[in-house]
Amino acid sequence: MGLKSGGLERKSKASQEIPSSSMADIAFLLLIFFMVSTVFQKDRNRDIDWAQAEATEKIDQKQKNILNVWVEPNGDVYINDVFQAMNDVSALVAPMYRTNRELVISIRSDRTVPYRYIDAVQQELSAAGVLRVVFATELEQAITRERR
Repeated sequence: MGLKSGGLERKSKASQEIPSSSMADIAFLLLIFFMVSTVFQKDRNRDIDWAQAEATEKIDQKQKNILNVWVEPNGDVYINDVFQAMNDVSALVAPMYRTNRELVISIRSDRTVPYRYIDAVQQELSAAGVLRVVFATELEQAITRERR
């Protein structure tokens, strides 16, 4: 007696389904990884005597669309808390503004900063082609604190 199919038959066959029993574990591990590795940007606290304003307008932009330019009394410029030379401001801001037209530049400084430094920053921003520039004031800071 001969066997027609070779005599041996497999007991288990390859499953056509993707095992989903560990999907919840993988999703949970990914969630933990992203929570641990995410870094949130915080502005440094600065003791500033803000400029006065009689009226102000709230900026309705996401935080990622606001570029903070800090001007110190000695003329140092910090863009999002990173020191930049005054002459490099336009070269740094121009590509950012070209890729994101909703970008708003917020010039922040103490009221004791000489105007020549503020004017120099404005000239650099103008050379970069920036159209939306705002000045942070004491009234704006009070509104921001109330919203938090």
